Amino acid sequence: MHKYLFLSILLTVNTGVSAQRSDSIRIAAIPRGLFWENSPLSFSINKNQIIIVAGEKTDMFRDPNVTYNTDNAPKLLFEGDENFVLTASIEHAFASKWDGGAIIIRDDSLHWIKFCFEKDYTGAKRVVSVVTKDISDDCNSEKMVSNKVFYKVAKAGNVITLYSSANGKNWFLVRHLQFDSNKGFKLGFLAQSPTGSRCEVKFSDIHYKVEKIKDPYAGE
Repeated sequence: MHKYLFLSILLTVNTGVSAQRSDSIRIAAIPRGLFWENSPLSFSINKNQIIIVAGEKTDMFRDPNVTYNTDNAPKLLFEGDENFVLTASIEHAFASKWDGGAIIIRDDSLHWIKFCFEKDYTGAKRVVSVVTKDISDDCNSEKMVSNKVFYKVAKAGNVITLYSSANGKNWFLVRHLQFDSNKGFKLGFLAQSPTGSRCEVKFSDIHYKVEKIKDPYAGE
C-alpha cells in the first residue's frame, strides 16, 4: 500500500499500480489535491519540492508523421483555474536523448501543452514546447547551460503564455497562443525518458496564483 506523508514530511512511493485515489497528494503551493496519471517508478515530496522518476520508454507525444503516438509518461496533475500563473524550476541529469521534465496543461488525450526541459537530438539542454491539437507541434527554443531552468506558465482565459528563465527573475517569452480548454482541465508536472532507462526530475520553487496576467511580455 502506498503511504502519503504531507507537506513538510518527506513522502516516498514505490509504484505498483497504474491508478491512485483522486486528489490524494498535497503540496503547500497548490490549493487542491494532486493525483497520478500513469504511475512513476517512484516519487517524493518535501514542502514545495517534487521529485518524479520516470521509467524507460516513457513519453507524451503525437508525431506529425503519425508514426509515434504515446502518452505513458508519469504525470502528477491537479485541476486548473480559468486564470492562473504557475512557476517552477525543473532540474535533471540529461542522461539520455529526450530525457525531460515538463509542466503540462491537459484538456484531453488529443489536446494538451507540454512545456519541457529536455535533452534534444544534438545533446543540448533545450527549452521545448509541444502544443498538441490532435497532432503535436514540436518547437525547440532556448539552449541552456545549466541542468536547471525556471518555467512560468500563465493562462488568461483561452490564451496561454510560456516563459523560461535561467535565474527565475529575468523571464523570456517562449510562446503565446490560444488554447481552448474545458472546465475541469488538468495542470501539473511530468517526467519522461523515451530512449533511456529512467529519468529523475526535480521540480522546486513551485508557486501557483489564481490571477490573470495583464501584460504577456512582462508576465505579470
